[in-house]
Amino acid sequence: MKKAMKSVMFVIMFLLWGSYAISNDSESKKFSIDSARISNQVFVSNCPEWMNTAVFYQIYPQSFYDSNGDGIGDLQGIIQKLDYVKSLGVDGIWINPFFKSPFKDAGYDISNYFQVAPRYGTNADAEQLFNEAHQRELKILFDYVVSYTSIEHSWFQASCDPEPNKYSNWYIWTNGTWFPGMEKYSSRFIQGYCNRNGNFMNNFFWHQPALNFGYGSPDPEQPWQLPVDHPDVIALKEELKNVLRFWMDMGADGFRADMAGALVKDDTENKNALFWKEIREILDKEYPEAFSVAEWSYPKAAIPGGFYADFYHWFTEFSDLYQKENKRNLFFNGHSFFEKEGKGDITAFLEKYMDQLNAVQGKGYVCIPVGNHDLIRIRNFDRSYKDLEVISAFQMTLPGIPFVYYGDEIGMKQLSGIPTKEGAYGTRGGGRTPMQWNRSANKGFSTAAPDQIYFPVDPDENAPNVADQEKDPNSFLNKVRALIQLRKREKALCANGLFTPVYAKPFTYPFIYIRSWKDENILVVLNPSAQKGSAQFHIQPAIKKRTLLSGTKAKIKINGEDCHLEIPGQSYAIYKITL
Repeated sequence: MKKAMKSVMFVIMFLLWGSYAISNDSESKKFSIDSARISNQVFVSNCPEWMNTAVFYQIYPQSFYDSNGDGIGDLQGIIQKLDYVKSLGVDGIWINPFFKSPFKDAGYDISNYFQVAPRYGTNADAEQLFNEAHQRELKILFDYVVSYTSIEHSWFQASCDPEPNKYSNWYIWTNGTWFPGMEKYSSRFIQGYCNRNGNFMNNFFWHQPALNFGYGSPDPEQPWQLPVDHPDVIALKEELKNVLRFWMDMGADGFRADMAGALVKDDTENKNALFWKEIREILDKEYPEAFSVAEWSYPKAAIPGGFYADFYHWFTEFSDLYQKENKRNLFFNGHSFFEKEGKGDITAFLEKYMDQLNAVQGKGYVCIPVGNHDLIRIRNFDRSYKDLEVISAFQMTLPGIPFVYYGDEIGMKQLSGIPTKEGAYGTRGGGRTPMQWNRSANKGFSTAAPDQIYFPVDPDENAPNVADQEKDPNSFLNKVRALIQLRKREKALCANGLFTPVYAKPFTYPFIYIRSWKDENILVVLNPSAQKGSAQFHIQPAIKKRTLLSGTKAKIKINGEDCHLEIPGQSYAIYKITL
């Protein structure tokens, strides 16, 4: 017992000193760590234990693998590639929407929640996918899209009827096409769509009408603004719960919630959480091993609101990490940190991140995406595999739950000049191109004619592919596999392990932090810059032993509690340390 308490006290002292070293550097941001938490570390409350070491793989179904030669990926294609997914070392798959849709927004415009889109297969294929995945101990998350539907959904078509019916208030309609005060709402509403005398609200593209979860503070002068407890709002929510149960009963293991924070309108009191808390109650009671992750991008609201995890990425400083697109990008704010030019600032991101992370520690997970269907691929501009390795080391050593976007594990490139299709405007299409399996026609994605492929494949004959990298033990694919295994093996890298920055300065490299679980500690050093990085920092008590687990060996000089470190450019180092 005394030995255990001594170890805990060492870690407390170390965390305090690490925080002190940052906060007393005039060039650095200030970060505070609650040292008391180190002696009370537990898995996230009411959370299945498997989540604490989980890694997921994201599949964009139309671009993953085409099993029938029509040029579009499908569920049978995913089934045929499950052994590959399993070989990555991941625990589950998040699949973008595979439901019936007119595909004006790549399937996010759902026209039938209970039916698989014919181009992907049938409901029987979905059930087979769930079963085949479970046989390989893989979990499946579906995309739960409940903030809007397609205009082709039967609910919306019924709501267009001028005569009041069950579905009239399942979408947000004004009381007339012209009404007092309409100028306040004109930018969010579509006029003149049908014979109903009213305008409907869209929640994203014009053809995606907003489902009606009510208004947080209804305007008494606008009677069409329903309160969140209106009977019609409640009826809609009950049907959406039926959607959840339908897929969970078929075999799904949870969901990713699209636009989770955009349900209730004029919501200043987080009434969005009312629905998600009800969903969480269903999971806890009926599906206790299930997982839910939000696209809310505000963990402080999403985690108390009922989610286990939240993707935190829709903010300017996120683009300062590695998503440098171009100067027209809405979220672009200068130079990205993970660029070899070495002009990025990690502290801008870190201040926002630590604020969210500290607020939900022990209650839920903050997930920092590296790539997904809405972001450009991390292999953009002139990034090399060395650059990608540093980014992957960052991804696999952060708290939370990593999601690997299909193709990123082999370094697929962001393509330019991709035609707009199914809502893939701007740079979106260039990050949704077909998976590159081998060097055969269409990179092994499909046997269809090239002009029938969903999106053009990378035309480069030397484009990365799975088959080539499988043969090379030093390939990027195998390095990603190794990092995934490292994360799962080391307790300090678990999803809820503490995260302590020990060296982080504006426009300075490297970035150094420590992950901790009880008395186990991992030191992570990241230097994306092409130039050698050096740092001086303090750890109390002094490091007694260090073992390189992954990456490039750094030059480390230890003089008592003082550490001096040098690391080559475009490299990382992950050490297990004993204090």
